[in-house]
Amino acid sequence: MDLGLQQKVYVLTGATRGLGLATARELVADGARVVVGGRTKETLDAAVAQLGGPGHAHGVVADNADPDAPGRLIAAAKEHFGRFDGVLISVGGPAAGPVLTAEDESWRSAFESVFLGALRIARTAAGELDAGGVIAFILSSSVRQPIPGLGISNGLRPGLAMAAKSLADELGPRGIRVLSLLPARIDTDRVRELDTIGGDPEGTRKRFEASIPLGRYGTPEEFGKVAAFLLSPAASYITGSVIPIDGGALRSL
Repeated sequence: MDLGLQQKVYVLTGATRGLGLATARELVADGARVVVGGRTKETLDAAVAQLGGPGHAHGVVADNADPDAPGRLIAAAKEHFGRFDGVLISVGGPAAGPVLTAEDESWRSAFESVFLGALRIARTAAGELDAGGVIAFILSSSVRQPIPGLGISNGLRPGLAMAAKSLADELGPRGIRVLSLLPARIDTDRVRELDTIGGDPEGTRKRFEASIPLGRYGTPEEFGKVAAFLLSPAASYITGSVIPIDGGALRSL
């Protein structure tokens, strides 16, 4: 199937590794060009090299919490590749821990980066996109059911998913799509780090795998293929959707 990605240009935040980088690979492989955001020049240079070099990818040092980041990322897409067709907003993971012990400042800083930073990028993108554009958020399965030990994430991500749903209503008349992607146990550095919290990473992984109908963690490549399709013109009638990529782990509809 032709996804219609030839010559399309996408911005991906937090895309120097993990799910963002995996999605960038799939987009580039199908003919798109990408601007990737990350926190250090070194990791960005490495990501751009993996993606085929400057003809296929461009890196911008950017933090989601920085109010100037959205404008710089989109300006880079237009300057280097001549257009801007959509954005994949990777919403970083706040510090682990229960709700009861999370201090006010932890909530404030997480809100700034996870919630407000993501919405700021989406708002800026909405002002620059034409009909056919797309805004997608990488959230988490915690949108639908809490993940033990991730109190702040459990608190913020459902609200962001509902804001994305509202954005889909607001932008639909302009032909702009808005989506939320819900990865569960995907085998990334972040998930492997979370598996170590209880001191028994192998046991933790086995317990999670036992609760997943497919019996294993997903791969970043599996996530990236789904995300690339959803960003593409081939998914032109999908908007407002909250899409699990979870191996069947979520027990709700």
